Amino acid sequence: MSQGQNYAEQQASSFQGLRVPTGVTGLDHLISGGLRRGMTYLVAGETGTGKTIFSLRFLLKGASEGEAGLYVPFDETIQGTVEGALTLGWDLDEPIRKNMLRILDVRPFFAEVVREKFMAEIVQKVIKELRKHVEQLHAKRLVIDPVAPLMGEVVDISWTREYIRGFVAAAENYLGCTTIITSEVPTGSQTLSRFGVEEFLSSGIIKLSIANVNNRSYRSIQIRKMRWTNIDLEQYVFDIKPSEGIVVMGPLHKVASETSDSVGRSPSFPSSIPPPPSANPVGEDAGVFG
Repeated sequence: MSQGQNYAEQQASSFQGLRVPTGVTGLDHLISGGLRRGMTYLVAGETGTGKTIFSLRFLLKGASEGEAGLYVPFDETIQGTVEGALTLGWDLDEPIRKNMLRILDVRPFFAEVVREKFMAEIVQKVIKELRKHVEQLHAKRLVIDPVAPLMGEVVDISWTREYIRGFVAAAENYLGCTTIITSEVPTGSQTLSRFGVEEFLSSGIIKLSIANVNNRSYRSIQIRKMRWTNIDLEQYVFDIKPSEGIVVMGPLHKVASETSDSVGRSPSFPSSIPPPPSANPVGEDAGVFG
């Protein structure tokens, strides 16, 4: 093997070491192999679009590769999270027993902390609490799902934005984790975050949404931002499947076109009952998490 080939392989290996695979089927090749290690990413979407599934898949992928993860849910209890994951065939008890996953119910702690008067003290206490668990677990991945309750009662939006700015900076400097924060946006909104600042502070934005094409609804995923990564802005259709979770399929326009064509070519189906599409549109059984 030539010296040039050795150098190329070393460079490729070094590059991949800077990336953290998400574990989401069909996504990582769209973002150069994964997320940049140690950075913060925003997963935004309307209610019911799959943000929690995305988050848990990210943590389970880490656990399977020896990277422990910390999950901080605000909209669900620890038991509720474990039971919900079972509906997808994910047994969270196993990585929890192996100290590869920890689920924190820190709502009482945060409710008390955000009463502090000074922003710097709040950020310091929040980071200190998270760092304690990160160090105990030797965690490399962190998910806060969603980030809004971390703010407490929002009285002054400018204060909240500065708080988020301080929190993200401190998390990256002192926790050393690749972090995902989720944000719920209003249905039908074109916004990317709850407070209008998360998207500027994060290293990347992955938007989950419901796309309506030709009177059919599809779950879609779009990479809206990914620093130092070559991306396109195409919307892709995704499905939610047992064991796998989110599975990214083809570009939305292509899948929608193929679905429309397949309907038109199936005279054996009554017009009121369309045939099964190549990618499952949103339905009553399309998913179980928000």
